Amino acid sequence: MTADPPPILHVDLDAFYATAEQVRDPRLRGKAMAVGEGVIMAASYEARRFGVRSAMSTAVARRLCPGLIVVGGHFEDYSRLSTTVFDICAEFTPVVEQISIDEAFLDVSGALHLFGSSVAIAGELRRRVRHDTGLVLSVGVASTKFLAKVASRVAKPDGLVVVDPPTEIAFLHALPATAIWGVGRATETRLGELGIGTVGQLANTDPTTLRHHLGRSAGGHLHALAWNRDPRPVVTSHRVKSVGAQSAFGRGGTDPAVRHRVLVDLADRVGRRLRAKELAGRTVTARIRFDDMTAITRSATLKAPIATTPAIVSLAVRLAEEGIAAVAAGRVINLLGIAVSQLSSSPHLQLELPFGEAPGEGVQRAGSVQERARHELDLAIDALRSRFGTDAVGPASLVLGGRTGSVPDAFRDLATRDR
Repeated sequence: MTADPPPILHVDLDAFYATAEQVRDPRLRGKAMAVGEGVIMAASYEARRFGVRSAMSTAVARRLCPGLIVVGGHFEDYSRLSTTVFDICAEFTPVVEQISIDEAFLDVSGALHLFGSSVAIAGELRRRVRHDTGLVLSVGVASTKFLAKVASRVAKPDGLVVVDPPTEIAFLHALPATAIWGVGRATETRLGELGIGTVGQLANTDPTTLRHHLGRSAGGHLHALAWNRDPRPVVTSHRVKSVGAQSAFGRGGTDPAVRHRVLVDLADRVGRRLRAKELAGRTVTARIRFDDMTAITRSATLKAPIATTPAIVSLAVRLAEEGIAAVAAGRVINLLGIAVSQLSSSPHLQLELPFGEAPGEGVQRAGSVQERARHELDLAIDALRSRFGTDAVGPASLVLGGRTGSVPDAFRDLATRDR
């Protein structure tokens, strides 16, 4: 007797931004095209065949694909289309966990008596999304969130893959190790040094060996996933645990002035999102990634939560430069990130007396006169930006020196999901 299809779906919109542009302008359909000016934000599958990828400069993309059509982004349309797609998902089940603007997990166990099997629901979802929006949805169906996501990646483009429980280990073990979410280039290299190229080889490696070479947490986690051990349920809402932003860049990572502008830009974006959510956080983390794809983090925790741009900048710059000085050793930096965690609702703090306060320390003390005044100023700046646009006012180093990178802030904020 054949087992019933598993109840967890991972739905993923194919080449979302590029396909959305093709929906807006049908003349782009079937053509090598990309979204982005200066930096590629998304590429159609026709362009991907030439090697065009997101985060690539448009100059490089045009060299790879001489006939490439590049268009600017239409961010309000992306948000509207995404909302439409996940409203369709909610018609089939209330248990929808959206994890980004273009993908989500669904648990359809409670909907089977209404709409039939999970496979039937997946097929109808794909049909409805295409009919109502013109977008293409790939779906993976499996017994765990991890395997459903793997299946949807295998299904791309424009496909449906169902992994029945009796076959899930055989399906998983035949895949390359890079199919596991979290196995990037650096981890792939370490696994290769151990002679591990497939998920099956990873699963059959002693966990102690994996922990020794990959770290205690990562080694154990990857070994568990290789056996499809993923107890996470599909949840309909998350309590935001951190607000962050990151920016990739090229050779400018060797220039301290460029790094400083990047960090100011990131802190500006993080602070703006914190204040929009009426949140503040006690822990600031700076992340530095090098061109060999290894990364380090440095964190500091304050006595009281902060949400102002200068406070985040002050801590993030110090943490990043300390980390770079300790381990960079001439390596090229290609990404910087900032996150604020240990969040709480923006508190009403009593002002602190500045006894024993070192010069400049007030900017990092949430109850200082300086910090409370800056919080009010930041709120006024946020209001001006909401009315007149992000570039209307901002930190002097960004206004005078130009914002870092070529990706519009509207896209950065749309593509970033707070954790």
